[in-house]
Amino acid sequence: MHEKLIILDFGSQTTQLIGRRVRELNMYCEIVPYNKFPHDATDVKGVILSGSPYSVYDENAFKADLTEIRGKYPVLGICYGAQFLAYTSGGNVEPANSREYGRANLSHIDGEDELLKGIHVGSQIWMSHGDTITVLPDKFKVIASTDDVRAAAYHVEGEQTWGVQFHPEVFHSTDGTKLLDNFLNICGCAKDWTSASFIESTVAELKEQLGDDKVILALSGGVDSSVTAVLLNKAIGKNLTCIFVDHGLLRKNEFENVMRDYEHLGLNVIGVNAKDKFYKELAGVTEPEK
Repeated sequence: MHEKLIILDFGSQTTQLIGRRVRELNMYCEIVPYNKFPHDATDVKGVILSGSPYSVYDENAFKADLTEIRGKYPVLGICYGAQFLAYTSGGNVEPANSREYGRANLSHIDGEDELLKGIHVGSQIWMSHGDTITVLPDKFKVIASTDDVRAAAYHVEGEQTWGVQFHPEVFHSTDGTKLLDNFLNICGCAKDWTSASFIESTVAELKEQLGDDKVILALSGGVDSSVTAVLLNKAIGKNLTCIFVDHGLLRKNEFENVMRDYEHLGLNVIGVNAKDKFYKELAGVTEPEK
């Protein structure tokens, strides 16, 4: 099994983007809910904690137990992730005077720090947070600042644990990919994974698991189920039967167009017209969520 990086998702809208950047650096990663760390996995090289729409001191904030993670793996907290590490170690996180949103520049950088190798003063970063770390816990050492944010990045001394208050995964952080690459190097990642190798190994795994089993797959017309269908089709061919239901709430002509696309992909698809059933059940309902 290939080595992997785990991204704990605290609900940020850019979590998928962190995953994309890591994969672009030829490292396989998996995004899992903040409280579902795969403790039994043997091939984890490091952990990234994502941002979040919450404040760390909110009652509803997503809280993860990091005791089994910190010290065992290299950890990088991004935005909320950085605040969460500081807050749960005895630091203070408070609402900033003004919401810090948009481009900023690093005015101080600790050039000796492994995470910031090759990143220079003046480097543009992207901030998007309403809180700021006002007191860092003991052993948390500032390694980068902007004019407005003292703890733009920190390292926990004696631990392979870092936090960055900005978002290295977004395009506006000009050295963000470099920072993520530095983190992968800290983790000792081989960085030899490609999406093509993922397809190959996934198809091989499916063949082995499924043997001559017959599989039914429900299709939505969307990306996820369609990709699943193509991978399964490569693995088991005619043993796969896909079902695509027209519930009458698709876009105009979407059912016909998608069915045609599926047939071009060589999938064995059954199209079901269930419009009338859905219309009957939904008679009089105008509230979209309902």
